[in-house]
Parts: sequence; C-alpha cells; structure tokens
Amino acid sequence: MARKRHSDEDVLKLLREIELKLTAGDDVASACRSVGISDATYYNWRRRFGGMGRAQLSEMKSLEKENARLKKIVAELELDKLILRESKPPKAQGLTTEELRQAVIYTRQKLATSERRTCRVIGLARSSLQYRPAPRDDDALRLAIISLAKQYGRYGYRKIAELLHVEGWKVNHKKVERLWREEGLQLPQRHKKRKRLYHKDSSIIRLRPTHPNHVWAIDFVHDKLSNGRSYKMLTVLDEFTRQALAVVVRTKMGSDDVLEALYPLLLRHGSPEYIRSDNGPEFAAEAMQGWLRRVGIKPIRIYPGSPWENGYNERFNGTLRREVLNAEWFTTTKQAQIVINHWLRQYNHTRPHQALNMRPPVPETLLEKPMISGPDTRG
Repeated sequence: MARKRHSDEDVLKLLREIELKLTAGDDVASACRSVGISDATYYNWRRRFGGMGRAQLSEMKSLEKENARLKKIVAELELDKLILRESKPPKAQGLTTEELRQAVIYTRQKLATSERRTCRVIGLARSSLQYRPAPRDDDALRLAIISLAKQYGRYGYRKIAELLHVEGWKVNHKKVERLWREEGLQLPQRHKKRKRLYHKDSSIIRLRPTHPNHVWAIDFVHDKLSNGRSYKMLTVLDEFTRQALAVVVRTKMGSDDVLEALYPLLLRHGSPEYIRSDNGPEFAAEAMQGWLRRVGIKPIRIYPGSPWENGYNERFNGTLRREVLNAEWFTTTKQAQIVINHWLRQYNHTRPHQALNMRPPVPETLLEKPMISGPDTRG
C-alpha cells in the first residue's frame, strides 16, 4: 500500500486533533491510532510543528523557500566562478570567437556543465558555438580585389568595396575587409592632430559651402622632375561638390598665370561666389584680387600659418601627392600634365568619396565604364 504523504496544513490539523484527544484522557498510542499515524510520526511532527499556528506555519514555509532560493543562487555563483577559473575567457582580454568557442568546449568536457550556462558565463552566444561556416570559393573575388588594388594603389578597402559594387559584385564590405587583410593590402594609418575651426568667441573661422559654385579653393603643390628641376601645380576644387576642376602644371606660375588658368574654368563652370586661397604672393597680388572683385568674385584669404582653414584643398593636395606624385617619376611637365589629367578623370568620375556617401563627385559617368578593373587604356 502506498504511503500517504500529508501536507503541512494537514499535519497541523492532525496534531491539534491528537492534542484534544490527549486532553480528553486518551493515551498517545490510542490517539495516534485514531488518526492513522504511528507514535514516532507523532513525536517527529510535534518536534517540528509543535506550538505553531497557521501564520507561523506560513512564515516558516516562506523562509524555507527563500533559504532554498539563496542556496541555489550561491551554488550557481560558485559554479560560474569555477567555469571562469577553468576556461579563463573574459571578453575584455580580446579573445576571438573561435578562442571563446574552444574555451566553452574545454570547460564542458572538464566540468560537465550545460551548454546554456557555460555559454552565458563565458560570454559566447549559443548560435556562435553551433555555427559551422559553409565553405566558399573566394578566389575570383580575391583576384578582383587584387586587380583593383593594383590599378588604384592608394585606395583603401572601403573604396575598393564600392568599386566592386559598381562592377556587379554582391559582397559585404566586411568580407572585403577580411580578404583585404588576408592579402596584406591594408595601408598604414595616418593620424593627424585636428585643429578647431572656431575663434575664442565661438564664431566660425571658415565659410562653409552650401551649394555648387559657392566656394572654390585654390592652392599650389610643388614637386621636382627626374632631373631635379622644380615645378608647380595649381589645384582648383569646388568645396561643395568636391569636384577637382583642374590641376594646371607649369615650371613657373605667377598671378597672371593663375588668372589665365582660372579664366577657362569660369567659362566652363560659371563664376563662384568666393575663391579661397592662402597668402602666397601669387594669390595676394593686387592685380589678381582686384580682377576677381571686378568680375563679381569675393576672394577669401586664410589666416597666415593656418593651412587647415583651406582643408578641402589641402586634403585633395595630399591625395594627389600620395596617388600620383609619390607613385610616378616625371621627366617633363607635359608628361606630368597628361598623367595628372588622366588621374583627375578617375578622381572625379570613378573614385568613391566618403564625404559624398561613397560616390564620386561626378557619378553619372560611372555608366560609361562598367568594368573598372579591366585593362587600362590611357589616351
């Protein structure tokens, strides 16, 4: 016969019933037989519940539940500490997902813990533990990336990813970055200290462009030919569209030469409202400043010793030097002009620009060249 199990409330009722029988003169054995329990059971119940009421019984049960809950929490914390001590995988140490996966596998084998708890303590998602990458053949994509990297030697993986999208590749930029690093194509990072564009009274130093032909920026870039002879390049940039309007190469260039280089640009693109320049003698000459005012263009001259105020043009000059001047060796200024003009078309029509949401300054001409990594046909 199965043994009957009494609840705590039933025990309390039976004890009171036995106490009433004892008060009426019955002995312990007969009183216990009348309720269907043994003497030993009666003494055990009285030792545990004797003198309790329903309120005390309810309080005792809540305390027991709380004690059991605290014991479980302590046990879980001890188990978590043991898991961490055995696996040593804190995420702050910069472990990779594969290293965390190996830590979970090792800990489970040694401590026989559950997968859910071990992953939670170590800091690895269960989906990451169970993930098995599908083998893929990335050789064609690698070759396309290497081909673009050879053709555009100073581009980073972001620009290469945009060029791949133009060619029709459906690939995530993170995968391009991974393959880029595996092939050792990453460029060294340059960190420059940025200066403020504000006065002490919080007024803005630099006029910011708001529409095309609002502000043009002009500046000089100096370099030397293979025979050691110096030459100059006048760079003209529309600050709003970021389009490089021209790079004029001359052995010597004064204020009159600057005006001669600007005149066809004004006819082709229209007159800007402002032209920003530094305080070089070619730009500060009264003949040039007066001519600009007469044709309705307001000249802006940056503060002496503050080239960062002409930041758009300085950035373009740095790109020109990294991608062309440092990569080519010119024997004549005519050769330099031809190569720079070819690069200028690429800069305006092909090269993705981060400030323009990874689009070139003149994106419509991308339709004329669907295969960017194809053979280079210089005209």
